[in-house]
Amino acid sequence: MKKNVIYVLLLPLLFAMGSCGNNQNKTENKTKQKTYIENKTMDKTIQSLITKYGEKNKFRIEKGVKQVASLWNEKDGKDSVFEKFCTDYFAANDVELKKLFERLSINYEVLFGNFNKISLDLKRPLDLDIVEPLPVDDIFGAYDASAHLNDDFFQNKMAFIVLLNFPAYTLKEKTELGSKWSRLDWAYARMGDMYSSRVPAELIQKSSDAITSAGTYIANYNIMMGNLLNNEGKTMFPKDLKLITHWGLRDELKADYNAENGLEKQKMIYEVMLKIISQDIPQMVINNPDYQWNPIQNKVYKQNSEVKFEKEANMRYQHIIDNFIANKEMDAYNPQYPNFISRKFELEMEIPQKDVEKLFIDFVSSPVVKDVAALISKRLNRKLQPFDIWYDGFKSRSSISQEELDKTTKAKYPNVAAVQKDLPNLLIKLGFTADKANYITSKISVDPSRGAGHAWGTSMKTDQSHLRTRVGKEGMDYKGYNIAVHEFGHTVEQTLSINDVDYYFLRGVPNTAFTEALAFVFQKRDIELLGIKKDDSQKKYMDALDNFWSCYEIMGVSLLDMQVWQWLYDHPKANASELKEAVITISKDVWNKYYADVFGVKDQPILAIYSHMISDPLYLSNYPIGHLIEFQIDQYLENKKFADEVTRIYTYGRIIPQLWMKNAVGSEISIQPTIKATEEALKNVK
Repeated sequence: MKKNVIYVLLLPLLFAMGSCGNNQNKTENKTKQKTYIENKTMDKTIQSLITKYGEKNKFRIEKGVKQVASLWNEKDGKDSVFEKFCTDYFAANDVELKKLFERLSINYEVLFGNFNKISLDLKRPLDLDIVEPLPVDDIFGAYDASAHLNDDFFQNKMAFIVLLNFPAYTLKEKTELGSKWSRLDWAYARMGDMYSSRVPAELIQKSSDAITSAGTYIANYNIMMGNLLNNEGKTMFPKDLKLITHWGLRDELKADYNAENGLEKQKMIYEVMLKIISQDIPQMVINNPDYQWNPIQNKVYKQNSEVKFEKEANMRYQHIIDNFIANKEMDAYNPQYPNFISRKFELEMEIPQKDVEKLFIDFVSSPVVKDVAALISKRLNRKLQPFDIWYDGFKSRSSISQEELDKTTKAKYPNVAAVQKDLPNLLIKLGFTADKANYITSKISVDPSRGAGHAWGTSMKTDQSHLRTRVGKEGMDYKGYNIAVHEFGHTVEQTLSINDVDYYFLRGVPNTAFTEALAFVFQKRDIELLGIKKDDSQKKYMDALDNFWSCYEIMGVSLLDMQVWQWLYDHPKANASELKEAVITISKDVWNKYYADVFGVKDQPILAIYSHMISDPLYLSNYPIGHLIEFQIDQYLENKKFADEVTRIYTYGRIIPQLWMKNAVGSEISIQPTIKATEEALKNVK
């Protein structure tokens, strides 16, 4: 998972007002923003500038003056101050505009890069397993040094200089015009995207507080697997095994397809997940090695004696509400994107939510789903269980035991330093030259993660991206390695897309789904990178089936996530208990509509287990979009030079999604390549 708070908080995108699904009207903020500068003043200023600089600059003058007027308020100055500002700071010609752009680019890189580094460094005790966190670390970790930047830059009018000189284009305009733009035109457009609103600093800080608090809650939500008891009072897992929810629990469940007593272990993990969702989990068994717990009967023991317990107090859902409140308070300051749902999709992802939702529904409703499910059932030689949404048997490692994989990874990576040292070798195995591999990995730092692992990119060329991963006392187990390879893909993207892109304002990728795509491309090569060679004529088909089933699973989770946020906007005063019941109800509704017939069981809430819903609001849609992109990229990379093509594709920069995809693979994002390949696989798989 990619984490980069600066991208969200400091680089808002400015497009036309978009719809937010069929229920958009329910979630719009009805507050109409008052414009301080009247039309007559605006028209007078525009005409004055056209007279001075000529008709050839009319479009840029009109756009710029209107953009400034839309956010100018009484504190910024009277009409005469507005007119003088526009006259003084309008770049007169292309040469002056380019000079202004280059100076702004340098200075914004200094600001964004250092703000990002401050945030990353202050969160080190929370994110990294290096010291025991203190209460003050929560305060420092939540502190956002950039929170006042927008306020400051509107007050000193730097934001207005950008608004005046760099027109913001709607998504429709970018779609129609973007293919004809030069790289510089695109960079100008991205600079024009920066200032869409004047959100007060205290609201930005409040959002940072909520995100940090939720992230800390999840990072410390571990289940002591060696303390779980079955109905016979026996333990099923290694004594020291500690798993974070949901990632660790899910990955252990996947690994148990090849384990001794695997089905019984999977059923126990599933019970743990259900207790977490319902908040029936005993508070005392969370991140606490002092108690044993039978999750099936929900009984707690200490020294073989049953003890009374209190359930977790709906904290899981309170964090969602805290994030909702913090983001909803920004709605009134975003007239073009009046709710968090539209800002997340139309503004950040640059794909309308209704289009994403339709894409997912079309996929999970495909008749191919039942055919793949039938194949899985046949391979398992049993009826499907709800947790088989995480069936992992199509991966190339599926025939290798977990013990064998753990033995290999622990020997290879006994500590974080060993992971760091081996990064260049991994890239060389993927076809990068030694010089390029060393160049990329010199800009990546491997850190010991307190959570499951994540990647945190840099926002300036002189800093490093950070690969956070878990390495146990006995070395890195396979699950940790698999996640680390995924995060390595993120950091490679982060390094290429800032250091090798021609303009700073084109750094990155269209949205986080695109970095997830490369992370998935890396992750599926994890066995190859371990040096385990397999001559498998079925690999092509297995990869297609694996991608299809992964999309099917995560698209349902994403649909749930979207519907939960719609429910929150429809019930803005809901408490944690009410939200819990709503999430469980919605998760069962989604399950019954798209999963029940496939699995043969109704009313399962398991889609609600994902931790992203707590700590990364509306992030989940990036995963299935990422899977679709991954599959298209992987198909394109077949029989091509991997390193050369990855470098070409991921240095194209932050262009709108569909244009980026056309440049990358020659076609837009689509579900059809995955479905078509899956149909072919079903005919050929043995």
